[in-house]
Amino acid sequence: MVTQYNIESEDRRSFMASEPSSSWGGKWTEEKLDAFEKYVNAYLTIMNKHRDNNLWELIYFDGFAGSGSRNEETTEDGKQLMLNLIDEQQLSEVELTPYKGAAERVLNIKQRGFDYYYFVDLDEKSNAALEARLEPLRNGKKLVFRPHDANQEIVKLANAMHQNNKLKALVLLDPFGMQVDWDSIKQLQHTGTDLWILIPTGVIINRLLDRKGDLKLINKLTSFFGLDEVLLRDYFYKKRTENTLFGDAEIIEKVKEPVSKIAQLYVERLKTIFDYVTEQPLVLCNTSNTPIFHFACASNNPTAIKIASQIIGRK
Repeated sequence: MVTQYNIESEDRRSFMASEPSSSWGGKWTEEKLDAFEKYVNAYLTIMNKHRDNNLWELIYFDGFAGSGSRNEETTEDGKQLMLNLIDEQQLSEVELTPYKGAAERVLNIKQRGFDYYYFVDLDEKSNAALEARLEPLRNGKKLVFRPHDANQEIVKLANAMHQNNKLKALVLLDPFGMQVDWDSIKQLQHTGTDLWILIPTGVIINRLLDRKGDLKLINKLTSFFGLDEVLLRDYFYKKRTENTLFGDAEIIEKVKEPVSKIAQLYVERLKTIFDYVTEQPLVLCNTSNTPIFHFACASNNPTAIKIASQIIGRK
């Protein structure tokens, strides 16, 4: 089944975008999921050695679980994003293919698993579809499905962990956009959380950083990074004075290699919350080898980041 969108751009060009019902896939998603699955295996191997003696309860939390087949949102923002991707050829049709979701991979791991599995998605239908999809894999596991906003659920998780230090969580946040608010991530500080987060460095954020400094959706940028507009401008733009026939003119230039700078800034932001963060996140590219996402890991355990960095280094 294919969903079609009739999208009109700002200059009134019209596109018919076909989206497979199990959209957004291809090589980069497999790289992301392969890395994450390896990490989950290593995480459980280590935690299983100590969980009983320490009375730990392990939680797996997927904040954007969806139906397990990654249906892209159909809001106006979603349509505009799809137009940008197609128009700028950031993603090819080959990459708009189904892929096996993280939920299935985690539930299929052949060792003692988590005590609780939380699957969150704002869309009730997607959440229900995921529940039906995962039912054959339940096998007595405690699966919890929450059709709520991921930011609210992150805060709930953090509050529970602050009240009970025996709770340890592995959190996966891989939205296609910038739905994760920094204030939500900040609530995980001083908890036993290992976090993997997908950062839309090239596919979205770089587009919002206009070459001339006209920051689009500034409120979204500030909530995503947890920084005010002045700091963002200072980080991503440089000013210089140029002499012209009409006198001195101030020229604003975007920094070189902005996608890498975006990833670097987010890593630095994560370091204000977690003790250890992957210095070099996994770079995920489209079929043209253009970076579109960075996949980063953060933890308060140095062993976690050592493992994550080794996994990323092998990709």
